[in-house]
Amino acid sequence: MRRPLVLIVGLLLHLAGASAPTSAAVATPRPPNIIFILADDLGYGDLGCYGQTRFKTPHLDRLAAEGLRFTSHYSGATVCAPSRSALLTGLHTGHTPVRGNLEIQPEGQHPLPAATVTLPKVLKTAGYTSGLFGKWGLGFPGSEGEPLRQGFDRFYGFNCQRLGHHYYPHHLWDDARKIILEENSGAKKGAYAPDLIHRQTLAFLAQHRDRPFFCFVASIIPHADLAAPASYHARHRGKYGPEQPYVGVDRGPEYRRGPYESQAEPRAAFAAMINLLDDQVGEIVAQVRALGPAENTLILFSSDNGPHREGGHDPDVFHSAGGLRGTKRDLYEGGIRVPLIAWWPGTIRPGTTTGHISAFWDLLPTFAELAGAPAPAGLDGLSLVPTLTGRGTQAQHNYLYWEFHEGGGRLALRQGEWKIVRYDVLKNPDGPVQLFNISRDPAEASDLAAQEPQRAQAMAKLMRSARTDSPVFRFSQTGYLQKK
Repeated sequence: MRRPLVLIVGLLLHLAGASAPTSAAVATPRPPNIIFILADDLGYGDLGCYGQTRFKTPHLDRLAAEGLRFTSHYSGATVCAPSRSALLTGLHTGHTPVRGNLEIQPEGQHPLPAATVTLPKVLKTAGYTSGLFGKWGLGFPGSEGEPLRQGFDRFYGFNCQRLGHHYYPHHLWDDARKIILEENSGAKKGAYAPDLIHRQTLAFLAQHRDRPFFCFVASIIPHADLAAPASYHARHRGKYGPEQPYVGVDRGPEYRRGPYESQAEPRAAFAAMINLLDDQVGEIVAQVRALGPAENTLILFSSDNGPHREGGHDPDVFHSAGGLRGTKRDLYEGGIRVPLIAWWPGTIRPGTTTGHISAFWDLLPTFAELAGAPAPAGLDGLSLVPTLTGRGTQAQHNYLYWEFHEGGGRLALRQGEWKIVRYDVLKNPDGPVQLFNISRDPAEASDLAAQEPQRAQAMAKLMRSARTDSPVFRFSQTGYLQKK
């Protein structure tokens, strides 16, 4: 396994004319700090560096200009919880423990099992301190799936992704302590959650500047609700054509319990939210530069799945899917292909682009290699270190696999330039597949299954073998979730 580069002090002393001991001293620098920023429901086309023209994302565009932009990167799933499970376990949705959004009342989702080997647990073996800031969704309060029981040393934000729909929540979690936000009691909107979370993120970066850290910034932007502070909203009012007001839930027992609030100007609100997220990324980069050295920090930015159609947002207005077919909950490209930007001054060559086919489950082995920690056996992911550093030979996936248990059941598999998609799996588990050549037809406009029957059949056979059964998340006529 590759290890962080070492500085050969003895050689430098020799070159300087100094005498060196017989066994040259070797100083090993700290492994890099790792900051992973994850947007929520941001589409492949929602950033300027990926083609967005209706609003600007200057800080993220600069991050790409100074770093590496991936054009064939995929999320772990097409909805929140399983996408994060794939990210944190290095396993695709045919193997990862959490494969769907299974709600646990009154707050939280189905938990990762206690014995799950997660990314922060792996990094802890290499001396990293890990912080999570934002949305969790992989274990209700008090469960074995809580962030602090899954390897994180610090947590501030939303435990429950359903309650994470709201930007002025009644409470957040500070580690394992529930923090009541009196400024948001009733219908008040005095404390904007992304601002509170961002301040805690910056504090974590400053506090741990002297030791290796992993900072997972799991933003709720731009998931619905659609809500931004007034100063941001005002910058975008009236710029995107006639607004179609969204009427949501603004009172009653379900208020701020999941259903979205009303928004009179959803287009302006959506653009304003991304404007704010872009500014927060800029502040994180500025903090890294100020604390220094920036050359010892890797920052990555991505999204958990494709763009949503919720809370009044119309992704077609902003071309949020970037010309790809489908949106969130689809296993067409628009539902799962996402931006990935990597920035690491002095290591990543500025202004570069890669078409390497990668996915969320590659990040655990990547970060483990950079940290000098042994990666668990049996992962679906492959380290991206050669692509990031430009050194060594990048391993290639035989295939990528996704499953989605809602919408009648959906499956997808990509192998090289080819991809198959199967919908309505609950009705017909062995139904026909669609076959697309993604290299020539990224919009998946031409189904080639009839023209390439042998290829379609071989990939369908591979798809059947790509998964293992789950006692909780299973395909069946009666529904895939064994609810408790």
